[in-house]
Amino acid sequence: MGSTMFQNHQDNHSFDDIRAPSLWLLLLETRIVPEMGAYYLWKKALETFAPHGSHPVVVLPGFGTTDASTLPLRRLLIRLGYEVYGWDQGRNLGMRPPLRKRLLKRIENLSTVYGKKVSLVGHSLGGIFARELAKDAPEFVRQVITMGSPMSGPPQANNIETIFHLFNPHNKATVNLETLKKRRIPPPVPSTSIFTRTDGIVAWQGACEMLTPLTENIEVIGSHSGLCFNPMALYVVAERLAQPEGEWRPFERTLLKKIIFPNPHR
Repeated sequence: MGSTMFQNHQDNHSFDDIRAPSLWLLLLETRIVPEMGAYYLWKKALETFAPHGSHPVVVLPGFGTTDASTLPLRRLLIRLGYEVYGWDQGRNLGMRPPLRKRLLKRIENLSTVYGKKVSLVGHSLGGIFARELAKDAPEFVRQVITMGSPMSGPPQANNIETIFHLFNPHNKATVNLETLKKRRIPPPVPSTSIFTRTDGIVAWQGACEMLTPLTENIEVIGSHSGLCFNPMALYVVAERLAQPEGEWRPFERTLLKKIIFPNPHR
């Protein structure tokens, strides 16, 4: 019933109707300062009470950022027992064929070394990379977790297009809308989207997965920029990664979780 309700809610927002967040929400991205304070306040509790696990995890940063932006998330996962890796590709300025090839090779190598599939966690554009890499090599990927990733909607449904072209002045190619629409198709592995309705960078409707037996959307409260150290988001990442391989189940808002996590079906 819940999945149907949310799918119907998503159907009310067609691809072309999704719009970029308002200027007010963009200005609210300054919340990252108090959100960082909340991270340090809850850091020890997360390390103590969040579920533990053990398998390789690769974390991909958002557009315009480096591995430094995902450091709080990666440190927590290390504390929880995971073999954690950044993407080690410098600043994320967009996907290019050589970069895609290097990332695929790295995922294959890590899976071979550890004898386990690799989980991919990506913030914003990093989540788009994670989904596409999982489509390319599902045999090496255990699951995908995206955080505020613009997987659906037209190019103008976010506030980073201008910044992208600033960093890529020679990229004048027009966007193929059919290709963009196909991007919304989930990878063939368990996939979790973490989103916030007060995202000031990406339209939250475009940051939600199409619902299938292997996908889910989990809402948290906070900004787009602060998702990598948002205590609610970090708990979700840890809880999702801790599931035994091959036994993936959707996130359940039970007991205290009903109070902490908003109901995405509203």
